[in-house]
Amino acid sequence: MFVFAMTMLCGISICSMCMKQLGTDGWSRIVKIEVVEQPCNKSTVPPSEVQFVHYPQPMTYSREECKCNPVRFFAIISSQRSGSGWFETLLNSHANVSSNGEIFSRKERRSNISSIINTLDKVYNLDWNSSASKNECTAAVGFKWMLNQGLVENHVDVVDYFNQRGVSAIFLFRRNLLRQLVSQLANNHDRYLKQLNGTHKAHVHTSHEARILARYKPRLNTTSLVWQLKQADEYTRDALENLKSTRHITLYYEDLILNRTKLFDVLDFLKVPRRKLVSRHVKIHTKPLSEQIENWDEVYSTLNGTQYESFLNAADYIT
Repeated sequence: MFVFAMTMLCGISICSMCMKQLGTDGWSRIVKIEVVEQPCNKSTVPPSEVQFVHYPQPMTYSREECKCNPVRFFAIISSQRSGSGWFETLLNSHANVSSNGEIFSRKERRSNISSIINTLDKVYNLDWNSSASKNECTAAVGFKWMLNQGLVENHVDVVDYFNQRGVSAIFLFRRNLLRQLVSQLANNHDRYLKQLNGTHKAHVHTSHEARILARYKPRLNTTSLVWQLKQADEYTRDALENLKSTRHITLYYEDLILNRTKLFDVLDFLKVPRRKLVSRHVKIHTKPLSEQIENWDEVYSTLNGTQYESFLNAADYIT
């Protein structure tokens, strides 16, 4: 017993001396056990898709049991009054899709490429908080980006970012640029008059509100009309050319109106389950253009016989 007691005292003495020599931090480094989480299994992902499959680790919350659910990154690339608001609400009606609106409508977020990338990183890390956020079990996350919100000016860096991070682009534009122009002018008109109880609404949810906003019939400047349409057309074409090296799908508003099954192409593109998509948005301008433009005869005479005469067609989509 005496020998055993002496052995124990010597052991304690030696440990005490070691701790004093190492200090608290050194001892902590010895006894600390590093818990390394096993990476999520990507073996079931086809090699061509690995670049576009992500497992974000948000800083603001834990994905918990969904941490190994793959997430796809996307951006809806569009221009004002092209149906992007309606389209985004359709996507957000899917249980596993989060599209966070026009995040670059705020100028400070697009002031330079560093601000843009910081904002993109926050969105794709699932740390962007909005009413559209599905958090843990999101399978596709993105936002809506208008061409004139810093995208065109920074397209080279944006394309590099998209390709490096595996972001897919959904191009959504409008074929009938004349209808788009009427919608823009009407929206600008309401922005100042605020016809709905003193509130400006770019999108409405009732037919009553739609009828009020549709009362305004803009008078178009026919002297510059062809030039305006040409500029809008070239602006979109140039943007598509500059962004085409990204993984993308190209959609047109008129096609979606005519054939809602095209929405399944979008869900397939995002690799999320097919679901019926719904929106509360009510279309504002449903009448033929001849009833929506104050100086219709002048407009018709100006565009008839030009490359834009097809825009005059009243049956370009089902109302």
